[in-house]
Formats: sequence, C-alpha cells, structure tokens
Amino acid sequence: DGWIYWCKGAFATQTYERAGKPPFVTRAAHIFRCRPEGGEIEPVMTGGMDNPVDVAFTPGGERIFTTTFLVNPGGGQRDGLIHAVYGGINGKDQAVIYDPVHKWTGPNLMPVLLHMGAAAPSGLTRLESDSFGEEYRDNLFAAYFNLHKVGRHVLTPQGASFTTRDEDFVSSPDFDFHPTDVIEDADGSLIVIDTGGWYKLCCPSSQFHRPDVLGGVYRISRKGAPKVDDPRGLSLAWGTMTADALAALLADPRPAVRERAIQALAAKGQGAIQALDRAGLPDRPVVSRRNDVWAATRIDCPDARGLVRNALKDADESVRQAAIHSASLWRDPEAVPQLMEILAGSSAQNARAAAEALGRIGDKVAVPALLDAAERVSPSDQVLAHSITYALIEIGDPKGTAAGLDSANVSAKRTALVALDQMEGGGLDARRVASLLTDANPTIRQTASWIVGHHPEWAEALAGTFRQRLAGAGNTLAAADRAELEQQLAKFSGTPAIQELLANRAEDVSSPEAVRLSALKAMALARPKEIPASWVKALAAILSKDQGGSLAGPTISTARALAISKEKGGTLGAGLLAMGNDANAPAPLRLEALAAVPGGLAPVSPELFDFLVKQLAREQAAATRILATEVLAKATLSKDQLNALAVAIKEAGPLEVDRLLTLFANSNDDATGKTLIASLKGASAFTSLRVDAIKASLAKFSPEVQKEAEEIYARINVDAAGQKEKLERLVSTLAAGDVRRGQIVFHSEKAACFTCHAIGYRGGKVGPDLSRIGQIRADRDLLEAIVFPSASFVRSFEPVVVATSDGKVVNGLLKSESGDEMVLTTGANQEARIARGEIEEIRPSTVSVMPAGLDQQLTPQDLADLVAYLKACK
Repeated sequence: DGWIYWCKGAFATQTYERAGKPPFVTRAAHIFRCRPEGGEIEPVMTGGMDNPVDVAFTPGGERIFTTTFLVNPGGGQRDGLIHAVYGGINGKDQAVIYDPVHKWTGPNLMPVLLHMGAAAPSGLTRLESDSFGEEYRDNLFAAYFNLHKVGRHVLTPQGASFTTRDEDFVSSPDFDFHPTDVIEDADGSLIVIDTGGWYKLCCPSSQFHRPDVLGGVYRISRKGAPKVDDPRGLSLAWGTMTADALAALLADPRPAVRERAIQALAAKGQGAIQALDRAGLPDRPVVSRRNDVWAATRIDCPDARGLVRNALKDADESVRQAAIHSASLWRDPEAVPQLMEILAGSSAQNARAAAEALGRIGDKVAVPALLDAAERVSPSDQVLAHSITYALIEIGDPKGTAAGLDSANVSAKRTALVALDQMEGGGLDARRVASLLTDANPTIRQTASWIVGHHPEWAEALAGTFRQRLAGAGNTLAAADRAELEQQLAKFSGTPAIQELLANRAEDVSSPEAVRLSALKAMALARPKEIPASWVKALAAILSKDQGGSLAGPTISTARALAISKEKGGTLGAGLLAMGNDANAPAPLRLEALAAVPGGLAPVSPELFDFLVKQLAREQAAATRILATEVLAKATLSKDQLNALAVAIKEAGPLEVDRLLTLFANSNDDATGKTLIASLKGASAFTSLRVDAIKASLAKFSPEVQKEAEEIYARINVDAAGQKEKLERLVSTLAAGDVRRGQIVFHSEKAACFTCHAIGYRGGKVGPDLSRIGQIRADRDLLEAIVFPSASFVRSFEPVVVATSDGKVVNGLLKSESGDEMVLTTGANQEARIARGEIEEIRPSTVSVMPAGLDQQLTPQDLADLVAYLKACK
C-alpha cells in the first residue's frame, strides 16, 4: 500500500500525537504504520509479546508477523506467527495490554496463527514468484534462530483468518547454524542469512569467545529452474516509459519489475489514472488488476479513489480485498455503500476487511449493517466478530449500537454489549449488565461477567447482586463461574460493602463451605494495600473454631497471601502460632501457619526452633525446606539459635542457603560469625554461594571475622576462563545418559528442578518452560545452564536487583508491577512485594535466581541422565 510498517517491542512507553484526539500513550508491543512523507502514526496491532520481529503481506493486504513470547511460556509454547488484525489485542497476557487506551472486543486475546515453541523466529517473507513451482507461490518462509531451520508455511483461508500447513524448508543438525533472515531475490531464489554464533544475550555457551563459529549467506534455487533474464528489469527504459507502458508491466512475471512499475505509476500521480483504468479492466489478468489497485492506493486524488471503488466490484476476491484495504487506508466515505454490500457477502475474509474499513471511515449509517453482520458470525470465528465489534467502537454511536441490546440473536447482543462498554460515552448501565449475570445464555452471562469485572466503580451498585451470586456459590455455580466470581469480588474489594460481604460470608458457620471458601479465595486474590480489620477478625475467628477442620488450610493460605503486618494482626497471630505449635498437626500445615504469622516469629521457642531446623534436612521435600527457610528468614532468633543455625547451614541445600544467610545480617557476635564462616567453607552447597550474599550477611561482624571470609570469596570468584575449563572438562567426561533415569532426577527432591521448571503442564513457573528445550539447546548448552546458571539468561527471565530505602537489597525475577508495587520472584514458591515508595534503585542483576553448583549435588551419572532427559524434550 506504500506505507511504512515497523514493529515496537513491549515495555517501553512511547507517546504519539493524534489530530483531534488525546495522545496515544502505550507500553505495549505494536505494529505501527505511517505514510512515507510522515504524518500521524497508526497502530495496526497491539500485544503483550516481547518482540514482534518481521511482517509479511498477503497479495490482498492481510498482515502476518513473527514474534517471540506471544504467550507466557508453558506446555512447549512461546513464539510463533500471528495474523495481525486491525485493532486486535494479542498475547502474551500482561499488564501493558490493559492500559485504558487499548480497546478490547471481548474477554479473550486474539488467536494465534501458529505456535512454534521457543523458536526465536526472526525474518519472514512471502514468496511472490513461482520459481519453486506454482504450489510455492505466496507461501510464507520464516527463519527460526533457535530451531536451526527455515520453515515453509502454506496459508489456507479459514473463516476471516487462516490456518497453516507447515514443513521444514531448510534445516541443519548443526547447533551453530542460526538462520536470522530469509529474503526472496529478484530471480525468485531464496537468500538465507546465518549469523553464526555472535548472539550471546540468551544463549548458553555463547558467553565464551568462539571465533570459529562463522555465519554465512546461502542462496536456494530449484534444481532445473529456468534462468530469469534481467530479473530487476535494469535493461528497461524506465525514465522514458509512458503510463500505459508501465501499466503493462503490472502483470510482468518478475516481482521486482512489477513493484518498480507500481512505484513509477504512483510517481506520475493524476497522469497515471487513465492508464490504470485500462489496466484494471475485467479482461486483464488478476495480478494486473490487483497491482492496479495498489498503484492507485499510492496516489492522492479523487480519481484514484474512484478507481479503487470500481475494484470493489471485481470478480476476484483478492482484488476486492486489496480495494477494501485501500478504501480503509484513505477512509473513503463514498465507499460505504459498497463496503456494506461486501460485509453482507459470502466471503468472511472480505467481510472482516469491510468491517475494518467501515469502522475507520466512521459513518453511523453502517451501524445497522454491522449489527446485522454480527448475527451471522459463526461462534468459532473470533476474528470476524472482533472486526465487527471494533468497527462499532470506532464509529462510536451509542444510540444506534444500543439497538443490538434488544436483539434476540446472541451474537448481536454480545457485540452491542462489548462495543457500548468499550466506546467513549457508551452509557452502559451497571444494573442492566448485572441483570445479565444470570441470563439463560452462557455467552451473555460470560460477557456480562467480563464487563462487570473491569468496572470497580460499579461496586456499590452491584453489592446486592454479588451477595446473591456468592450465596449461590454453594451449589449452583460451575467451577469456571465460581473462579470468575472470586476474581470479580477481589477486584471490587476496595469498597466497604464488598469487604464486609467477604468477611461475613467467610466467618458465617451457617453458610455452605463452598461459599466460605470462595470468600477466602477472593480475599487472597485481592491483596489490598490496607487489609480490612474485618478480614483479620474473620480469619482469626475461623482458626479459633476450625483448627483441625477443612477450612484451616485455606484460612492459613489466605492469611499468608495477605501478608498482614504485626500491628494489624490482632488475635490472628496467636491462632496461627497455636497451629504452628501443634505437634499433632501435619508438618506442612504447621509451616504454612508459621509463615503466615504477622511480623514473623519473635521469640522462637526451643521446641519450635528444633522443629524448623529439622525441616531443612536434605531428605525433606523441596517445598518443605523452602517453607521452613521462609519462616526462619522472618523470625527473630536468639544468639544461641543463630549459632545453631550457623552450624546447620553447612548442610543446607542450594535452594535455601542464600535466604538463610540473611538471618545473620544484623548479628555482630563474632563467635557466631566464625561458626558461620567455618560452615560455609565446608558447605555442601558451596558452589551455590554468592559473594554479595555472604558479604551482606557479615556486614556487622568485626573486621577480623570479615577477613576470614576472604578465602571463601577467592574460591567462589572463578573467572570466565576457569568456567570454560570446567565446562570443557565436564563435557569431555560426561557419560552416556539415560532418558528415563533423567526424568527421575528432574523430579527428585535432590535436584528439585520441578520446583521451578515445568515440562508439559507439570512443574513450577519460576524459570523457563523446558517442554521443548531439546529442540533449541545442544548437550553442551544444557550442561552450562545447569552448572553456570548465571552465565546467560533466557529472555523474560532476566533477574533484577531492587534496593530499598531501608537498606534491603532484593534479587529476583520481575513477576508483576503496578503503580503501587513490584512483585519479585526470589526463589521457588518465594515472592517479595516491594512498595514503589520504598524503592531507591532498580538495576539488572548478574546473578540467576537458580542456584549454581547443581553439578556438586548430583553424581556424574545423574548429571548425564538429566542432560539426556532435557535433550529428549522436543
């Protein structure tokens, strides 16, 4: 279409001025576009993905792009291809896509065209020629950096979008082959760019200098393909060609010649219109008629708009699609009648494009046609439903759109509901939406529930409705509806009416258990800055009456999630402590209760201290050790207890040792300090120790004690050469591994890999998903990641250091952030919530949350088996 398109990654805030509108301020990822001469910038796509990379266009003007992190990694999914639909909000699901400037057309993100796992997709191109055979024309080719291949993707229309048929086009078993771009040359051959081993930010083994790993440029041609003479048309007299001569080239078999002809015709402006009229006649080839539209799209004059409107009646669907996109770009008001005809036609793809165009033009006359089209949308065609809804939002006609609320058709009613909710001045009434929460149709119920969920200002008006719904949670709500109700109650919990409702229902022994559990879950999800006193009272009352009952565990979990301060803990702390002291209760429940005690344990009885230290034993489950560590880390220990812990830390595992060290930061007893240093010198998790963590723990001890630690620092500080030497030694001596034994190692308490990493849908979510790690990492890379986890960080798992005004330093992964706080994941099942007002500095960290030295915890055979298992995960 002659516009410039480019990609913006997520997270960085950018501001764009808009004529007659507030500035467009966004943190999300986008595909942007603007005219070559400048002017207003338009977002074509919005998403939460980390890095949209490259965009390709179908002959009719639809946009396909490659991207990383289109979902939160899990189940082997991460990167892939997306059909970029105007106004659509795509994954991954994160805070930046919920900024008010982004308009939603329903509760779900736009669909993914193709999942490719951790493929690191890069360059993308559409093959315009038939150089590899007619079946290859208009296929997509994508370079996959991590998968060491170029993929071929054949698009097939499905509803208003596409499906793909996928196969490898170029692949290599060489893990140093990293295709980064694929380009169609003028003769129809494909150029593949291999960048070799230069990229190191997220690649294990690339941290070491490897001058032997070179890249390359490869040309791929079909064997026996005829030679293309003058593929760029350099012998043609471009400077003296008439408009008719240029128009004749719009159907030239050479793509580069066709594109140059389009540019030359566009440069002639009004002077090219008559020639373009003739090139668009029905007897001309389809490719000529389609390129005729694209040439006219680049010309700014009324006759060019008229030419495009004529093409809206073309017999070929792709020509009509190009004309729709052209009318959409120019917001041509005279095209509205024809666009409404196409909207009612049989082609779902062109109906979608027509809806997009009608929304951009903004004529209210199209609203009834859009509501009629909504009635015909297939329930499975989210893309068409989106474009119709988004068009209504852009037109912004509340009165006309409200007619859809009275429709007997579910799709039209849903479309009107969402459009009125999202458009400026939509005037949607809280009570009317509330009445739909119990609608007989599940689609209407779900839509109303979603709308209610993002209107916390409706809380007082909806309190009665929530009271009724929560009362019915005991026997009438399905699991999904119950979970949604809990989320809504959490969002509305900032108002006194909802706070009291949750407290009363949780404490009320006459309420069904399911109702009480939902109230507790909503409290835990809410996590308000100011914990309501009624909630603390309710939790304390439940514990006092239900110590050994089925509500004890959920109540303790809620108290722990709320992180109640010591000042506001009241009698709750005593109840939790009583549960923690109950020797007859299960150890995990006791630990949960102790971890929830407001302000931590102070003092700690000898019996309770002994119990906690025993839970650190290596034979205990990883979750138990981590929870015991959390309790101890928040406790106030006596001098004797600190000394005993200094002895016990010698046997602590890699997951616990750093957190336990924080207990010594306020001690200045040299005897304890010397005991601690002696333990650390012989610690079983020595290779997991961090110099900065040890220095922080010894800060208040005497210079004599701190000097004794120098030997430890010297042993820890191994330079890159030493790391490389160790890695080479491990690689050369690594035995043959067994996949089944490796699976056992992965899920063992000794390795505890599963506490932070998932394979399939089982495991933790602290670290990267490993479901397909074997596709993208060689044995050597896997070994390095296990032994030296801080050598490189996977994208979106880069640790940060947060320093607070009270002198604390927290190392972890950014889990979430808002205007009020940051939440860091500091380890398996461990989080740190830091108020924005307390933050002095945020900087990248060089230390992984994953503890180092796992090779010292495993036998050489265990290590070999673990690598074999990970390599088999494809």
